[in-house]
Amino acid sequence: MSLPGEFALIARHFRSLAGPGALDLLDDAALLDVPPGRQLVLTADAMVAGVHFLPDDPPETIGRKLLRVNLSDLAAMGAAPLGYLMTVALPQGTADGWVAGFAAGLAADQVAFGLSVLGGDTVSTPGPVTLSLTMLGTVAPGAALRRAGARPGDAVWVSGTIGDGALGLRVLQGRLAADAAGHLAQRYRLPEPRLALGQALAGLALAAMDVSDGLAQDLGHLCRAGGCGAVVEAAAVPLSPAARAAVMADPALLPLVLTGGDDYELLFAAAPDQEAAVLARAASAGVAVTRIGSFVAGPAEVALRGEGGRPLALPRGGWSHF
Repeated sequence: MSLPGEFALIARHFRSLAGPGALDLLDDAALLDVPPGRQLVLTADAMVAGVHFLPDDPPETIGRKLLRVNLSDLAAMGAAPLGYLMTVALPQGTADGWVAGFAAGLAADQVAFGLSVLGGDTVSTPGPVTLSLTMLGTVAPGAALRRAGARPGDAVWVSGTIGDGALGLRVLQGRLAADAAGHLAQRYRLPEPRLALGQALAGLALAAMDVSDGLAQDLGHLCRAGGCGAVVEAAAVPLSPAARAAVMADPALLPLVLTGGDDYELLFAAAPDQEAAVLARAASAGVAVTRIGSFVAGPAEVALRGEGGRPLALPRGGWSHF
């Protein structure tokens, strides 16, 4: 007897992604052993075509981005990945080749990051492609990085480079000329979750989160959680060569760089006398980090300074999901 459509699709594309706890995707739930002496960390993110990715993005990169944005949440807590649950809502008539490409992207990153699918659901929808993923990870008890913890005088640090994701989206939309290497578009489609860095910062970072909705807005979250403000020197914010070239050609892009989303870098606080330790641990993780400012006493607000220390006004705070 042939399988109904949903189960045939699962068998064709997703069963090969399943690990032992998924029970070959034949049962209604998974069975998972949590490593002894570890706490479970869970996070969930959804992606919708036309909102979080472009409808004509390659399905391989969509699958990989879905994994990576969730892995970035684990990185922000210093956790190691364990597995994931996924719900896929597809419009009627979605080409089987699209699903095959999506699953191939998941398979590639499962190997890269050492995890597997545990289960989930597949449904049809009258709307655009909608994807939801729940990521599970583990961390040593008491070692999880949290948003709360920054205090006046602590340093503001960020990993990697900022603004590539927002600029990359403009490139893919045809609103900005592409850089020769395609770096900006690649950074939008395939962010790099900083898992090794997050784990290396355990016991050193006083507060942390990932930059998903824009540097200024996400730093504001750390300020509110810590009950303090922050001052950032715009000139200190690390830019990739491609982003720097774009801003030099059009300085009006600087606010976008500071408020645009999709960077998925780590933003964290550390004591001011721990700079050498931060740099050493970042080097051990193979990720560059930059000190961009300080937390200060006062309202939970972010102040950006431009040339000569002048206040830098921004037209918006960052990305909003609503």
